[in-house]
Amino acid sequence: MDDLRELYQATILGHNKKPRNFRVIEHASHEADGHNPLCGDQLKLYAQLAGDGTLEDVSFQGSGCAISRASASLMTDHVKGKSLEEIEADFERFHELVTSRPSEEAKTDGMGKLAVFAGVREYPMRVKCATLAWHALKAALEGEATAKTE
Repeated sequence: MDDLRELYQATILGHNKKPRNFRVIEHASHEADGHNPLCGDQLKLYAQLAGDGTLEDVSFQGSGCAISRASASLMTDHVKGKSLEEIEADFERFHELVTSRPSEEAKTDGMGKLAVFAGVREYPMRVKCATLAWHALKAALEGEATAKTE
């Protein structure tokens, strides 16, 4: 358990310090703003769909806590090149991962590096931090300008 906690902390801190895909996509086909008033996290999510409906590129800009920035960084790497259906399935799996009971075994199949967020289950107040980028991506792809974490 200590090894998993150390991996969680190292991954979160590393992606917070040097987030991947932290940039603006000029002329993005989809954009959405996300805000978590409980923590002060704010981000803008940019997405570019390819002609075949896959996510060609995705990025974000903004500020927030380490969990929020790390989650956005890892999510953008994870979803690139995926279809809208795959992204929706990943959204559901990630949400289940961070909201399931800590006493249950974490379902991490197919989550790759995102599996470290299973640790968020122990801190329910941080779930909105971890899911903000996911909600912003979902909102952007659905044509909504603002993400809701409810």
